[in-house]
Amino acid sequence: MIETDSKNTRAPALRAGAAPGRDSTTAIEVTRLSKRYGATMAVEDLSFTASYGRIVGFLGPNGAGKTTTLRALLGLIRPTAGTATIDGCPYAQLPDPVRTVGAVLDGGALHPGRSGRSHLRVLASAAGVPDSRAESLLSLAGLESAAGRRAGDYSLGMRQRLGLAAALLGDPKVLVLDEPANGLDPQGIRWLRDLLRSLAAEGRAILISSHVLAEVAQTVDDIVVIRSGRSVLQAPLEQLLAQHAAGARVAGPDGRRLGELLRAEGAHVVPEGPAAITVRDRSEEQILHVVAVHQLMVSEVSQAGSSLEEIYLELTGNPDGDTS
Repeated sequence: MIETDSKNTRAPALRAGAAPGRDSTTAIEVTRLSKRYGATMAVEDLSFTASYGRIVGFLGPNGAGKTTTLRALLGLIRPTAGTATIDGCPYAQLPDPVRTVGAVLDGGALHPGRSGRSHLRVLASAAGVPDSRAESLLSLAGLESAAGRRAGDYSLGMRQRLGLAAALLGDPKVLVLDEPANGLDPQGIRWLRDLLRSLAAEGRAILISSHVLAEVAQTVDDIVVIRSGRSVLQAPLEQLLAQHAAGARVAGPDGRRLGELLRAEGAHVVPEGPAAITVRDRSEEQILHVVAVHQLMVSEVSQAGSSLEEIYLELTGNPDGDTS
């Protein structure tokens, strides 16, 4: 049962199999990765990391190179240059890949004629995992009542749930998920968020590409942004939002009066309706001092800042906001 919705920021203990001299908290490491298809450079000199116990949002416009990067990481294509490793090894050299990394690309492949239960049991058998594990994951994914139905008749959201269940068969410590929220309804998105946060709290590393920026902002710990195959940014989400803070928002009966007083002191004040203002260049403490001195009545003083979507658009210059 998922009982937590909090992020885990503690680095886990040293894991067995870590390469000598390598940071034991690093789960995924992409180093100067490049991939060329003919005259097209899909990914160029890209570097980033993902740590155990953290959820990393992998963002970029259409054609930015996200899927190419994930495919290189999972050994599905060979890079032109650079490396992409999981737990210190290229995917092909992992001693136990099923129990090291689980992945969902393109919603996960399945045989449309098999039931959801049969699909998981076939994969479990190939991986040397007991059928009981498949049954517990059907329950975790909320698919018990549909387990006997043909997977070809599943909705997109149900196929996403089944794909994630398949990725978890080996109880891996690393997850790589490409657009896992596609097709999920609001309840399903909340289920996915809680599940990923719970898995990260257990010390797993999760790399997730998504175009649902509002959901990414509620789920991830770190952000990696790429554009045209190149790295634009890697930073903790909280740090990124703090750096783009835009002053403070104040609301209440004396909001406009407060604005006049602050403006007289040289502050940059922007009206936000009849009883609210945004103060661009004063801290909350400075604003509250003016409120106290003049005995003003306000109901809200809160930090104003850019949303992840606004920051993303600024970084990528993508007017459509399409990150798929």
